[in-house]
Amino acid sequence: MTHATTPPTTTVLAGLNYLEPSALRPFSYTFEPPPGTPWESGSYALHQVPIADARTAATPSDIEREGFVLRDAPTAVHDFLDDAEVAAVYHREVAELALAVTGGTRAHVFDHLVRRREADRAALSFGRRAGDGRAAANGRIHNDYTEASGRRRLALVLGNEQEAEAVRRYCIVNVWRSIKGPVLDTPLAVCDARSVMARDLVVAEVRYPRRTGEIYLAMHSPSHRWSYFSAMDRHEALVFKQYDSQLSGVSRYTPHAAFDHSDAPADAPLRESIEARCLVVFE
Repeated sequence: MTHATTPPTTTVLAGLNYLEPSALRPFSYTFEPPPGTPWESGSYALHQVPIADARTAATPSDIEREGFVLRDAPTAVHDFLDDAEVAAVYHREVAELALAVTGGTRAHVFDHLVRRREADRAALSFGRRAGDGRAAANGRIHNDYTEASGRRRLALVLGNEQEAEAVRRYCIVNVWRSIKGPVLDTPLAVCDARSVMARDLVVAEVRYPRRTGEIYLAMHSPSHRWSYFSAMDRHEALVFKQYDSQLSGVSRYTPHAAFDHSDAPADAPLRESIEARCLVVFE
């Protein structure tokens, strides 16, 4: 059986899930919620938006301008489902890549997550875990950190309040990679950080078994400029900014979401990917 190597168009019109306006703070559960409580709150609307193939852009993207960059970054990991190997090998690779991209001086990888598109290609949601424990593709437009949770993450990662207080600037990046072949069916779209206004972002809760996290969801704006990198393969890594403590002059948030590519071959393999989060300190 053969597959197309890349979708034929440079810009695709695709649906992205935006949060609808509401007075209530939205939430989502990562585990079975209490009886009578829904998995998530809030209403979402699928907006058809143009998503440009960043491989064809006249000017390559920059982590400090658009908020994202693609790097050729071969990995020595054999099995991304082996948590021990990922922690021992991949976390080091991610830290080195994050430093090379950002110009930081110290990098701390603090978590990773493997995702797989559902076999029935169900409508994209917030990517909760399936029965096998693996998370699905996340189709809700989101940014992993808010102003508040981004500030809190520094001390949590460093484990020392005094050391955290001495840091003048830091950022948090997400490193996203296919763990199989080229991604044809459900790529990751990233939003140009310059096109996102503060009023577009809504604080939301992510409820875990022993803690509650805080992320941004996004409301629709015609100003948003979306991109993706076609047919991303295992040797490539997409690095994008999720928080920056510097308040101006650099990208700070890069909303992102999975989307179903309209030109995906009918026999395209299910997307499997890994995302790793890394805190970078500038000194």
